[in-house]
Amino acid sequence: MAIRLTASALLGATLLLSAGFAGPASAKGCLKGAAVGGVAGHVAGHHAVLGAAAGCAVGHHEAAKKAKADAAANPPS
Repeated sequence: MAIRLTASALLGATLLLSAGFAGPASAKGCLKGAAVGGVAGHVAGHHAVLGAAAGCAVGHHEAAKKAKADAAANPPS
């Protein structure tokens, strides 16, 4: 069961990366979000791939916000 959830989450992340929504250089947060979203989607009605895709997008967004906040707090000298 857990293997299928993990596989679904990774498949969703791979699909997003290959579709060009997030390039390899900007994939921070995507895998973690895809794993969480895949599990949540599976539990919410066997929609693991959709959950993984949404989780990837949310994880990437949150990682970008954190990077922007970190850059603002520590400006280059």
